Amino acid sequence: MKPVVQLEDVHKTYHSGEVPVLAVRGVSLTIATGDFVAVMGASGSGKSTLMNLLGCLDRPTKGSYLLDGIDVSQLDRNQLADIRNQKLGFVFQGFNLLSRTTALENVELPMLYGARRLSARAMREQGMQALELVGLGPRASHFPSQLSGGQQQRVAIARALINKPQVLLADEPTGNLDSKTSVEIMGVFQKLNEQGITVIMVTHELDIARYCRRNLIMRDGRLVSDTPVTNRLHAAEELRRLVNAEAAAKLTD
Repeated sequence: MKPVVQLEDVHKTYHSGEVPVLAVRGVSLTIATGDFVAVMGASGSGKSTLMNLLGCLDRPTKGSYLLDGIDVSQLDRNQLADIRNQKLGFVFQGFNLLSRTTALENVELPMLYGARRLSARAMREQGMQALELVGLGPRASHFPSQLSGGQQQRVAIARALINKPQVLLADEPTGNLDSKTSVEIMGVFQKLNEQGITVIMVTHELDIARYCRRNLIMRDGRLVSDTPVTNRLHAAEELRRLVNAEAAAKLTD
């Protein structure tokens, strides 16, 4: 498969006072189109800094980063903003939805800042398609306060998909969710990945990482492990198991 992410000897150093902080140290990495990668590591390992670099939210101090063949390490602030809007989608632990706008309006928001100028009707149609893709079409007119945590995260995923990004970046997307809802959200990511979307996810949960195809482990700013996932979990099967276990528990009450 064609590489969509290529890092070559990437470093990121922050200067805090007189002591430089070496957050990322010489990471080289290739991620192919259609891959599903989990980035793991303890606090201070460099995984969040790496995700900021991958998301064009920061620039490497040294080394090169090619996103879909474009060397983004050489772009200015406005060019990076365009790349983020056109090629990347972001999903965060905290959902980051606007409380006074509906699910559909939240999903439409990135289109207002895109290079293409769409009519209100076109934005509505694309927004509904994105919501239907994550199973929330009937909830389009609901406000975030009327949705469960899992439903809010689905809205956030739909919003991330609205500009048809090549890479979906997810930062602890199940961190605020219960176990069953977390499996449901991983089912959404697996479905999207099966449709060809590249997913890169930060997580500290080993069981969540098993839904991915590949696990990266960061330590002290370095990439120390890059392994394919064996005995990969499939969300649909895990949900059936959880439902059966709940039903069995109710019968014994």
